[in-house]
Amino acid sequence: MKVDRIKGHLDLVLLGVLSESPGHGYAVITTLRARTEGTLDLTEGSVYPALHRLEELGLLASEWQPVAGRRRRMYRVTTAGQRALQAERRDWRALVSAVEAVLGRAPATAVGAL
Repeated sequence: MKVDRIKGHLDLVLLGVLSESPGHGYAVITTLRARTEGTLDLTEGSVYPALHRLEELGLLASEWQPVAGRRRRMYRVTTAGQRALQAERRDWRALVSAVEAVLGRAPATAVGAL
């Protein structure tokens, strides 16, 4: 899935993955890909700038650590990030509920009449 499909929800998925355990950018990408069976196959060019932005906002903190013989920037969710994640989850659930209400109410025959 292209990153533009989850635009507006990228923060939610990044904070969601990192709220479970700290990780570096590539680990976040592979976790998202694995958990969604490839549906969320995000590029480094979309994830790394988002991680930096979330850190600038104080929602993530990072430090350099050695991982498999290389230095990696390890990200973790801050207290402010946990609060933001809770708010993002509430907003996501409300959006999904609203979309399901709309889609669930439209009879299949009515769609062609539009």
